[in-house]
Amino acid sequence: MSSARPHPTPHTARRMFGLLEPICLVTFFSEECNEELAALGHRTYWDGYFASRAAPLGRVTAQVVHAAFYNFADGEAARHIPSAWETIAPEASVAARERGSAASLRRILGAELAGSPGLVRAADLTTKAATSAPTEGRVMYAGMRGLAVPSDPVARLWHSATMLREHRGDGHIAALVGARIGGTEAHVLSALEHGIHPAESFGRIHHLPKERLAAVMDGLRDRGLIDSEGHFTEAGRATKQRIETLTDELAVPPYEALSPAELDELVSELEPVTAALEATGSQ
Repeated sequence: MSSARPHPTPHTARRMFGLLEPICLVTFFSEECNEELAALGHRTYWDGYFASRAAPLGRVTAQVVHAAFYNFADGEAARHIPSAWETIAPEASVAARERGSAASLRRILGAELAGSPGLVRAADLTTKAATSAPTEGRVMYAGMRGLAVPSDPVARLWHSATMLREHRGDGHIAALVGARIGGTEAHVLSALEHGIHPAESFGRIHHLPKERLAAVMDGLRDRGLIDSEGHFTEAGRATKQRIETLTDELAVPPYEALSPAELDELVSELEPVTAALEATGSQ
């Protein structure tokens, strides 16, 4: 009988994504982060978003941010980068994002859960996973790995969950590139997967010029991924599933740093945290 410990599976990565994503979403859904970024002088939500998320990469150009983020339309990054950094140092935006996100978590979780030994343990194990994966080909993840890990457990949990989110996102982009699905096309497929029809009404793309959206939809029809009414074809649904499956497979490496017992413990400690956040929509 083999004594080798079992490796984490794509199912593990999908399970961890479900548990960690609500922790990350406070950055985008709660007011504290936006307030911290506005207090620095960022004029709009999107100024703060682009500046604080891209800041771990350094003072890179809009073209680099566009490439790394992948799913924004042409020109959107350039409306915020590098102007968002002209008077506000990237390091200040990173710190504001961390402060606001941690404050949101403390408010939503309450003092008892936020200060519990279970949360501290979850932060420790999440950090162990998040700081253990190879960085090759993982641009956003590598940027986050270059930042100091916070000592405060709540901030550390948010920071490490966000590191793992960027790691998964880098892998998702690789899967999209391999499937020849561009950023706007990816939003269309996600909208259809979530039952949004017409897909052009999806909040992430509905503001784009009608001509641009029409060209994207025509391209997906030409490839046989959507039908004449804008619904998934069998080939389109299969393509979306292959992308998600590969994303899960590519998200496994961080969890190989944890033993099976540690993974079980991490799931157990994260469950009440995730449940509390899901109850409020991470707001």
